[in-house]
Amino acid sequence: MDKYDVSLVLPCYNESEIFNASVKRIIKTLSQTDYTWEIIFVEDKSRDNTVALIAKVLGKNPRLNLSAVYHQRNLGRGKTVVDGFKKAQGKYVGFIDIDLETGEWYLPKFISELEAGADAAVAWRIYDFAFWSLPRWLATKGYVWLRKKLLGLPYQDTEGGYKFFKRKKILPLLKKVKNKGWFFDTEIMALCFKHKLRVKEIPVAFVRNPQKTSTVRLVPDTINYLWNLIKFSWKFNHE
Repeated sequence: MDKYDVSLVLPCYNESEIFNASVKRIIKTLSQTDYTWEIIFVEDKSRDNTVALIAKVLGKNPRLNLSAVYHQRNLGRGKTVVDGFKKAQGKYVGFIDIDLETGEWYLPKFISELEAGADAAVAWRIYDFAFWSLPRWLATKGYVWLRKKLLGLPYQDTEGGYKFFKRKKILPLLKKVKNKGWFFDTEIMALCFKHKLRVKEIPVAFVRNPQKTSTVRLVPDTINYLWNLIKFSWKFNHE
């Protein structure tokens, strides 16, 4: 039986620059809904004081359903999400990037799509164009084209850090996920497609948070993505 309506997982890695402000905004938004909810922080061995900030917010809000998972070593984005989902007790489970480059105000919309019948509600990011974003935009467009060619996925955006699922639908798929890093997002969406989950893509504004130092390394991460995509596509298309 589900203990909450919604479980929100917040992957945390070197988030000290934006942690307090973001968590305050997220809690405020969830508190304004009629849902029962919990927040699960999954700390991925940060090198700053993120651990202390998580402990502080848990200590200051004993009446809220807040909890944390702490990794003893850096395991990657995918592993943080999987560990959070396994701990979750909500009917609907989701994760968002804590930098809120896609805003917390979208949370009710994503949950309502699950209530309306979708098995998954995922972000389709619309970029706030600026000169600094051109290399990232071009890399994203190239990756989307190649992903469609190799995997045949019908989705516009598999990489957005804003995804919600019906827990009973997503938990069986987590056992099939192999990648613990950033490629997790593509892999989980490919599994949703293969297992015929009803996916609703929601257009969202993506606006760079100037307070956050990005952990994305464009060139090495893009190369790593492409290598993982090629390896995964062979297995995906031959199973």
